[in-house]
Amino acid sequence: MTEPAPNRAAMLVLAYLWPLALVPLLLSKDDHDVQWHAKQGLVLMGTELLLLFVLSVVVTLVAYLTWGLGLALSLLLYIPLWIGILVVHVVAILKALGGTRLEIPYVSEYAARF
Repeated sequence: MTEPAPNRAAMLVLAYLWPLALVPLLLSKDDHDVQWHAKQGLVLMGTELLLLFVLSVVVTLVAYLTWGLGLALSLLLYIPLWIGILVVHVVAILKALGGTRLEIPYVSEYAARF
């Protein structure tokens, strides 16, 4: 059994900080657990960016069609979405540091394919 790297905790944190997940993916090739978290972090980032893009299109269309409702809709949707993204990342980091995994439906399954 190999000894865990001294920077393992830092790599687990970086795995969930959007594009910084590339750092543990490229540098910790011998640690399977860090690799899994880095892959999940990258898939999670892609999912969140896709969700933000779709939300932006919807809010823009509503703004053009209703003039004033777009701003209210953006405030009602973007703030909870960003809070939710932050909560998911913090929980994933805490679980990773605790030695467990946060299984996110569809995201974890897709990340496990790589």
